[in-house]
This record gives sequence, structure tokens and C-alpha cells, in this order.
Amino acid sequence: MYAAATESLIKQAREIKEEELQRFCGRIFKQLHTKDVSGDTVDSLQRLNLIVSATKYARELPSDLVMKLQTVLRSSSCPEHLQVLSSSIIRESSPPSVHSLCSDPSHDSRTFSYVASVVLTQAGNKEDVMPLCHHLLKSLESRLSDGQISRHTLPILSKMITAYPEILTDDQVNLVSRKLVDWLRYASMQQGASMSSGGFFSGPRTRQPAPLTEVDGVVVGNFFTVLCVGQSYTEDQWMNMYTFSMIKSWLLTYDTDGTTNTESGSQLVCFMISISLLLLIYCYMGPQTSLKCQFFEIVISKSSERSELHRGIDVWFIRIRQYLVEIQLFDNLRDPSYVYRAFPCIKALYGRLNGDLTYARALLPIAQFYLNHSETAAVDSEAVFCQLFSHCPAEQFNETMLAFEFVQFCLLNASVLQDRVANYRQSFPNLLKFLAWNSSGLIEEFVELLPSLIAPDTAIELLHTILDLPCLAAALDLQQRSACYHASDRTTWDQQGAKVAACLDAFRQPLYRGLFLYILRPEAGTGDTIDRLKMLHEILADMAESPRVVRCAQVIPVLLQVYFNTVTQVRKADEKMMNQMLLVLLERNSLLYNIKTFNVEVQKVFSTHLQALCRLHPPLIVDQSREILEFASSPANIYSKEDFYTHVVWVIGEYLSVSYDPRCTVELITSFFESLEAVLFEITQVRQSASPPSFSPRLVTVLMTTLAKLATRSQDLIPRVSLCLSKMRTFARSAPVMACYSEEDTEEIITRAHELINLLKLPNVAQFVLAPSAGGDSPRWHRDTNASLPQGMRAVSGLLHRHSSFLPT
Repeated sequence: MYAAATESLIKQAREIKEEELQRFCGRIFKQLHTKDVSGDTVDSLQRLNLIVSATKYARELPSDLVMKLQTVLRSSSCPEHLQVLSSSIIRESSPPSVHSLCSDPSHDSRTFSYVASVVLTQAGNKEDVMPLCHHLLKSLESRLSDGQISRHTLPILSKMITAYPEILTDDQVNLVSRKLVDWLRYASMQQGASMSSGGFFSGPRTRQPAPLTEVDGVVVGNFFTVLCVGQSYTEDQWMNMYTFSMIKSWLLTYDTDGTTNTESGSQLVCFMISISLLLLIYCYMGPQTSLKCQFFEIVISKSSERSELHRGIDVWFIRIRQYLVEIQLFDNLRDPSYVYRAFPCIKALYGRLNGDLTYARALLPIAQFYLNHSETAAVDSEAVFCQLFSHCPAEQFNETMLAFEFVQFCLLNASVLQDRVANYRQSFPNLLKFLAWNSSGLIEEFVELLPSLIAPDTAIELLHTILDLPCLAAALDLQQRSACYHASDRTTWDQQGAKVAACLDAFRQPLYRGLFLYILRPEAGTGDTIDRLKMLHEILADMAESPRVVRCAQVIPVLLQVYFNTVTQVRKADEKMMNQMLLVLLERNSLLYNIKTFNVEVQKVFSTHLQALCRLHPPLIVDQSREILEFASSPANIYSKEDFYTHVVWVIGEYLSVSYDPRCTVELITSFFESLEAVLFEITQVRQSASPPSFSPRLVTVLMTTLAKLATRSQDLIPRVSLCLSKMRTFARSAPVMACYSEEDTEEIITRAHELINLLKLPNVAQFVLAPSAGGDSPRWHRDTNASLPQGMRAVSGLLHRHSSFLPT
């Protein structure tokens, strides 16, 4: 959120009228024509920049002002801050003609960079940037007037090829590749010249160039790299660093043979002791062979050169993280010789890193290399992935960057991991620790990743784990606090608050150790859930308002939707799994961590997917009839979980039919009828001392309809349901109900009861209407006008019409 003063300025900029804007532009135009640019001119340009930037749409500026701003932009003699403002204003306003900007490109590197930023922003097609491209290529082949290379060339070129990859011809691609090879391979080994004051009694003098060093102070050997240290750098060293930063984009864009431009390419990591090149090197066997091979040779040479100098982990790790992330180049090593030459470096690097989780992020590119090339080199990769999935999430779940990169690694390689890494799916309790700790930041990634973690043998355990994710967040929080504070330091504990201190005490109690060990387990397979889950919720009750726990609870409904959609739609769960899932729904709707709104939101998801499960496999109602009947028979479930209870009643009425399962006997129907009849009778009892109903009219109408449906399937029950329905008018017109429900609600109850009573007077028609066959929802029923269902519905409508003479007396 912005500060109040900033919000006010932005609001004023957005609300400025067009007439006022034109007058203001006229004043700026006059200011720019003065001989000396004053502070007022700069202030006016800054205000104009805010005006054109504050709205989503481009503001149209007077053409004469735009031309003047272009003149300022292209003038190398103008102060740089005016060029910056002019460039920003032109970029944000309605697109001018970019051809005028490119007609005579400036040879001043600073001016050219600002012009290029405008052209690349405003260009509509590659023809608009073609003059800019030609100028860039010429500047690569030549040097500027002072003998220097423009440092702005490669950043501009990188942005251009990202937007218009087809702008370069093959010859131009080869030209740039050769230049990149030269800057990577042949950058000078001495520091750039720097000026010294020469002391008090002497004038300035130029120091003799000193050699570059590694971070540990060792003089650089054969190659300059981005990790070499010096007080100043030469131009070719700067170009080496720019080349290094754009090499990924370049190789991915111009690997035109179509064999390696994939996001699933492998990674080659360079092993260098001290600071040389701990990089991810990616060698493409395609048109850029010269560039790729040179890059590869540099790294392998660096590795060999430094590998014997230091055995311990030393200061070269200072910059690992910065460059490890920056140099992610995807590859596809087609030549096995490169794989064989690279693997000793990778193995040595893994041996150095796997014992220290401080450098866990460096294990990801190593794992990527093993994933892509271990089969080619006949190398066992099981130990690498065991370390990666078992230890990293469990001990480094609170490292934000590691969490993001780890999940991205899993997303990128999900299909390969499922097929080739045995413990990938088993490790979901560990992977979900990242989400529990970083819920809001990783939910989008886990929505995409979750389907790959669902396996038939662990699907039910995964469902329980998702529901227990807020408990996991609380347990991780306690684990972190417990590691920081000693039990004897009560003062520090008390500073955390009485509630947290109580939870910390429980966390360290041996009595509850098994509960926390299960929630914090590293892998699946120890059981779907635990018996003492309610006890765990009570132990963690004081953590329910923790911001981390609340944020975690907010993502659970989203994950549940993804889970159920995957199981029911994609993976087509078998009969056994569906039965297990139904039992989980019935059991866990009352066994949830007590967090504000969490239970309600989860029960809404349960309700939706209860219907989906029963629709896919109607025999579930008979398979789990005892559990369903036990749940539906308890009026207490109405008051704590009404929405889910209503859906359970609905699926009973819809799918408890011999049309769906021949095992559906009259006795089974009668037992369900009697239980629901007792529930309806209990909740609709009219007493003078009765309190207003705490359930919705919708529940009453669903119960009435379900009872009527069941009665049509065992017609001996029709008199009982008719008697029950006849009492609904008394219930709806009672004082407590009238005080609670609206007039529309009471009329809905009365009307539904009246319609059902009339319908049940014609049992055969009622059975036809209330209990359609299993094929009744087929598209044919809605298209074929000769089918019996539309005719039957029209007949029933006539029978139930208020003025119809067909109504029985």
C-alpha cells in the first residue's frame, strides 16, 4: 500500500482533465525551448511523467511536445536526467513514430540506450526495430571513437531477440556467436587501469595493471570469469560479464535445429574449488557449436586447474548463490563425451556439498544433471534424490528461495520424477512442508504440482495430510521456536506469549512425541492418519490464530478442489479408493483443526465432491450404508455441519435405488426412511418453549423430498410420509419459525409439502417423477421429444396445476 500523500498525488494525476493536461503540456514545451533548463522544467517533466504513468491507458500528448522530447532524447549534449525523463514520458504516452527515432541513431552509447528503450517499448513489429538491429550489429563489429566497446549493446540485443527472435539472419547469428566466444574466452587477465592521486607532493598517475584474483586471493590462471575479483575492469572484461548474463537467452533462442530447445533439458554444473566458475553450463549441440564448446572448455579447464588447490569448503561459496541462480541454462547434451567429461566434476561437487545443507540450493542443478544424464553415463542417482527429497525440505523448509526453486524443479521434471525417482511421490509429507511454511507464496505452484503426487497407494494418506496442513504449519512453527529457546529459559518462553509457551511445553512432552513425529514425518507409508487427531487439535488450539496457520488454512480448500478433480476426473479412482474417500469425508468433516471459517470452507468442498463421487459410483451408498446411516441419523450433525449433512441426505434420496444397485433392498430403504423420518420429526416439533430453528429451510425441504423419494421405492411407506408432510404447515406457521424465517421461506416449505402430498396420491406417477431411471440424465432425454420423460413432466404439471380438474379430491 502507498502512503496517504503518495495516494493523493496518484489520484490527482489520474483525475486531471484533458484541457488542463494540454495547457500543462504547452507550458512544458515553452520551458524546453529556453536556453538554460531550470529546476522548474525538471519538476514539470517529473509531474508529466507521473500523469502519463498513473493510468492504465496511454495519454495522448501534443505532437509538438513529443517531437521536442524526442529531440532532447537524441541529443548527446543534454543532461542525462532530462534524457531519462524524456524516455520515460515517451514510453508511457501514445506510441509515436519509432522510425523518426531510428532514422539517424546516435553514436553516443548513453543516448543510444535511451532511444533503444523507447523503440523496443513502442515498436509494433520487427520492421520497426530493424534499423536499431542494424546499428547494434555494426557497433559489435567496430569500436567507438575512444576505442571502447559500448556496454549497452548486449543488454539491448538481449531484449530485442527476446521480443523478436526471428529478426537475425543465420549469418548475423553466427557473427554474434563469434563475438560472444571471443569475449568469453579471450578477456584480458589484468585489472583495468585506475587513476591514483600519487600522494600529496605529486600529480595524478596511472597505476600499473594488477592481476585479477579469485575470491580466496589466488591469482587467476587461464580464463577471466564473472567471478574474478579486481578493483576495476577493462571493457572486454565487462563484455565478458554481459555475455555471461545473456548466454542462456541466446542459446535458447537460436538453437534452431529443433532438438534441444526444450524446458526439460539437462544441466551441466562446473566444479571449481575456490571461486572460479561454479556455474551451470549448458552445451547445445546445434548451430551454436563453437560458442557452446568454448563455454564448455572454459569450465572444464577451470575445474581441472583448481581442483587440487583446496580440499575444504572455502570462500568461493560467497558468490555461489548469486551466480548459481543467474546461470540456469537448459541443455540437451547430445554428445556423450561431454557427459562423461562432466560427470567427475559433478560427482566431486556433490561430494563436497551433500553434507552441508547450507548449500542445499546447489544440489538442485546437480540433481537436474543426474536426472538427465545418469542413464547415459550408467551412474546410480538414487543417493542424490534420497538426499534431496529426504533432508532438504525437512531441514530447510523455512528457506524461501530454496522452497521456490525446489518446487520449480519438481514442476519442471514432474513426469520424469514420477517414472524414474521411486521416492518422489513418497516424499509428499516433506514437500508439503514448503507449502505449510510459505502458503501464500507457493500455492499457485502446488496447485500445478499436486496431481503428480497422487498415487493409488498413498492417495488417501495425501488427502489426510492436506487436511492436516494447518497442524503441520503449527508444528513447524513450534519446532523452530523449540530449537531457538531452551526449556530452562522461561523468561524467553514467556516473551512469546502464554499460549505459545503452553504449546512449546506440549511439543517437548514425551507423551505427545508420537503425535508430532507423525505430523512432521518425512515420507508417506506410516499410516493414513492417527487415532488421536482430536488430541492434537486440542494441543495446538492456542496456535489456531497464528498468522502462519491462518494463511495455511486458507489454501486448503483450493488444494482439495485440485485433489478431488484429479482423482475423480483424471485418474478415475477405482472402487476401493472411492469407498475410502467417502469414509474420509464422513469422518473428517468433524475432525478439523478449529480455525475461523476453515471448517465451513472445507465442508463446502466436501459437499460438492460427495455428489461427484456418488454420481460416478452410485453403489457407494449401499457399500457404506452403515456409516452413512449412522451419520444421517444424528440430528447433532445438522447443527455443526448443516451443508454437508444436507448433501448427504440428498445423495441418499438420489442414489439409494435399485436402479443403481440391485443390492438396494426394501429393508435397507426402510431403515434409511425411518432414520430420516425421526430426524425430521425431531427438528420440526412445535412446542411453546421451543427456540427458533437454527437450520435453514433448505434442509427441511431436502429432508421432505428425500423421504418422498424413498417412499416411492417402497410404497408401504407412503402413508407415513404423507402424515409427516401434512404437519409441515403447522410447523411453518408456528411462532418460533415465523420469527426466524421470512415469508418466502415458510411459503416454500408449505408449497413443497403440498406438492409432494398431491404427487404421492398417484404412486405410479410419483415413482416416475421422483425416482427416474439411471439413464434419466442422458442427453437423449433432453433432445428426443418422443421420449416419455417430457410427456410425463407435462402430465404431472397439469395434475399439480392449482386449477386443474384432474386433482384428486
